[in-house]
Amino acid sequence: MNNKLLKIGSQILLIWGGVSLISVLLLIGYLGYSITLGNTNSENSASKSDVRFVLNWSELGDERIEKVIKSYVSARWFTGDHLDAYAIKITDISISELSSTQTGKWYQVDSLPEILDDAVSLIGEWQYEIPWFPSEEKLRNDEFYVYPWSIYCHGVKPSSVQLIFLKPDEKMVYYISVKM
Repeated sequence: MNNKLLKIGSQILLIWGGVSLISVLLLIGYLGYSITLGNTNSENSASKSDVRFVLNWSELGDERIEKVIKSYVSARWFTGDHLDAYAIKITDISISELSSTQTGKWYQVDSLPEILDDAVSLIGEWQYEIPWFPSEEKLRNDEFYVYPWSIYCHGVKPSSVQLIFLKPDEKMVYYISVKM
């Protein structure tokens, strides 16, 4: 009886070890792929449905999207560091609409609260990755408006931002998400 229980127990442990080994190998394979070949930058591949959230977050409505001009979605790292940016052409916009949002506020970029000003400075550090995105210098005038979706800080300086910029006279919306 003891010998039979010992055989059954050893077979169960052997099966369990095999399943565990296969699971560990699959996990290592998945992590290896997602860190190397499966984790790449994507440029100019975004569609209208990929960027709908930008206009919906800022309460402009995604039905205004005419076309996605440029896009950049970077690889993701374990810490969540990334850079995503979109340039979106919209059909129409008026300045009066910017003051009618219910949950957030559009700010003219030439006169920002300190934390939002720091957030705009943070995105200026990424210009080399997305040369088509308006430079910090170009953004900082009265032609641009910004809608801060999220700003996370370490201490008093932003370390992660999601900002939506609008240039009404060109009917262009620019979105950027940075975490470092």
